[in-house]
Amino acid sequence: MVPSGELLADCRARLGLDLLANTWNGVALWALRHGPLRHTELRARVGGISAKVLTETLRRLEYNGLVTRTEGRYALTPLGHSLLGPIEGIAQWAHEHGDEVMEAQERAETRATPMDGV
Repeated sequence: MVPSGELLADCRARLGLDLLANTWNGVALWALRHGPLRHTELRARVGGISAKVLTETLRRLEYNGLVTRTEGRYALTPLGHSLLGPIEGIAQWAHEHGDEVMEAQERAETRATPMDGV
């Protein structure tokens, strides 16, 4: 937590949010929670991700020290394991409040008017 309570551009809290801002980062980390997987196994477990995007995701996670590759298998590092709790917390929040968010989106869409000439 930032002592002043503000999220500044160079704040460490932003680092954590940036790591989870990419949808596939959290999904890949969560998919690896039970142990190492080969690229094809991980892709099958994740579903809906292309081989190229999964490769980019894994490289990004390796770059940030969250995943390691050994003998063709990807595994969470201790640092990667430490993000599972926050990911689970976000998933729990989404489970509890997803309907509310979707209702808000529907209300916003019904209020929105198409822009003329676009």
